[in-house]
Amino acid sequence: MFVEIVIVGLPVDRAEVEEALEAAFEFDGEVTGAGSGMGRCHLDLEVAESLDAAVALERLRGVLSGLGVAGCVTLNVSD
Repeated sequence: MFVEIVIVGLPVDRAEVEEALEAAFEFDGEVTGAGSGMGRCHLDLEVAESLDAAVALERLRGVLSGLGVAGCVTLNVSD
């Protein structure tokens, strides 16, 4: 599964979000790309096929909520 995480108005450093995602998905995925511009940024998260999509999204939302950024995030999910 591929998740593009689009963030507008990020209240913390993008690297902090990336590090938290890498820790949360240590064996089940990795951040494969990132970028910023025009007042927003994005992170690309590749999730292992062996991890159930619902579990992965719950984990992802938990990380974003824990960082206090869930309100400024849009998730674009694809296979």
